[in-house]
Amino acid sequence: MRLYLIAAALFWAGVLQAEGPEARATGDLGIVIEREHGSLQLIETSGNSLLAEIPGLGDLSHASAVFSRDERFAYIFGRDGGLTKVDLLERRIVARVLQSGNSIGGAISQDGSLVAVSNYTPGGVKVFDARTLEQVADIPAEYDGGKLSKVVGLVDAPGNRFVFSLWDAGEIWVADFTDKTKPAVVKYRDIGRNPYDGIITPDGRYYIAGLFGEDGLALLDLWRPEAGVKRILPDYGKGEEKLPVYKMPHLEGWAIAGNRAYLPAVGRHEVLVVDTLSWQVVQRIPVKGQPVFVVGQPSGRHVWVNFALPDNQYIQVIDTLDQKVTQTLEPGKGVLHLEFEPRGEEVWVSVRDSDQLHVYDTSSYARRTVIASMKPSGIFLTARAHRGGL
Repeated sequence: MRLYLIAAALFWAGVLQAEGPEARATGDLGIVIEREHGSLQLIETSGNSLLAEIPGLGDLSHASAVFSRDERFAYIFGRDGGLTKVDLLERRIVARVLQSGNSIGGAISQDGSLVAVSNYTPGGVKVFDARTLEQVADIPAEYDGGKLSKVVGLVDAPGNRFVFSLWDAGEIWVADFTDKTKPAVVKYRDIGRNPYDGIITPDGRYYIAGLFGEDGLALLDLWRPEAGVKRILPDYGKGEEKLPVYKMPHLEGWAIAGNRAYLPAVGRHEVLVVDTLSWQVVQRIPVKGQPVFVVGQPSGRHVWVNFALPDNQYIQVIDTLDQKVTQTLEPGKGVLHLEFEPRGEEVWVSVRDSDQLHVYDTSSYARRTVIASMKPSGIFLTARAHRGGL
């Protein structure tokens, strides 16, 4: 009888293993957005391999993602207003809502209980229960007698707050969800024309909005919100030559190393080095093209830069000690996104026009792996679950 039970147990263990995905933890998982297929690729970084394809996520032409604090679930924000919850272990969609007509990203609260989505149409922010995707709040971005503004630059902030900017109104709003049933919203007006994106510094202190309608940036100190919004970097913009801008830089790509921030100059072939104590430009580093993402390795020693057309086949690496470019790589046309593994030993790169993902060793700069991917764009690793503002 005992031998029979052991044999039966081994048999069913084999059946379950054959029928379902291998049991695993989540720490080395990630997703890749296949923008034109409306699908995700599930990847793992220990062996740099593709685990699964997950279809059915709608319009992913400007998609982003956040993760639950246990790293099991990804929340995908699609351009069509879709909010999709994906189980990375079961490799399937577990919930999906079409919450607006046109959305542009989202965030998850500090405690992981709420997911917020910023919307163009209708303008505003909707907030959902992270477990069920039931809507818990609707914050219309009303201004000027009832008009609705597009919302951009939505981030999470400490204290279960969400911070975002209003493109049409030129405002920054802070929504405090300490009481999830009655969010408190504080509005900062006249911050500058057409804020197009926003970031929050890794310590959660400063929210910074980029301005499309004028040069400069708007900064809100969340430790001292009573001081209001101040303008910084008044020359940050297209610059004196007014060069054509082929792709606006993404502020999320700012790299911060020590007391210095490295950010893409708009319309110029430069990376700006900014003192984060004074918020003044202290150096300009020449680079190959107009930078889009300026991303720091976890150590802060090196900063990687990709570019807009016509130089979007290149990546350059800046040494933050020497403050100069030390490496130039050429993965291929359409380099869109870079994502470092948590300890920084490798970086994943999406190469859209080659339908590939490339993985590089960050010490030798050797290309370690190439994975087929249909028009890949954003790469998001689960380590983001433990970093605010992403």
